[in-house]
Amino acid sequence: MTPLDGIMDSQVFLAFFTYATIVILKMMLMSHLTSYYRLTKKVFANLEDTKLLSSTVDKKLIGTDPDVERVRRCHLNDLENIVPFVVVGLFYALTQPELSCALLHFRVFAGSRIFHTIAYVGALPQPCRGLAYMLGALVNVSMSFQVLSAVLVL
Repeated sequence: MTPLDGIMDSQVFLAFFTYATIVILKMMLMSHLTSYYRLTKKVFANLEDTKLLSSTVDKKLIGTDPDVERVRRCHLNDLENIVPFVVVGLFYALTQPELSCALLHFRVFAGSRIFHTIAYVGALPQPCRGLAYMLGALVNVSMSFQVLSAVLVL
């Protein structure tokens, strides 16, 4: 018997691991999307990266592009929201919430982050992106409040 045996029997933990993995993979894919945009737009952040397109260093390829920057900002927003979700979500799962409530939190967060990416990268009109961000942030606040409520003795 390993220490993870009890945890892996918990449906709340399995749900958390599933949705945390989904949003982490989504976040990891954003770096690949940034690279794709850099290559297709021929815009690089570092001189040595220009050698990917040419055998010589080309200073004309250094700079910014609105589409590359949009994807980068989306990725940064993921870092600011998904990392807290993973930490707070783990603490939340440790409080042994009802499965239905936990699933609601995890699914809403994952859905909001996926829609946020679609809205950000696709440049959908506001308030699409803002609402998706707010929904995910509210999930993190809700889980944080429930964790604090479970562990604080007032």
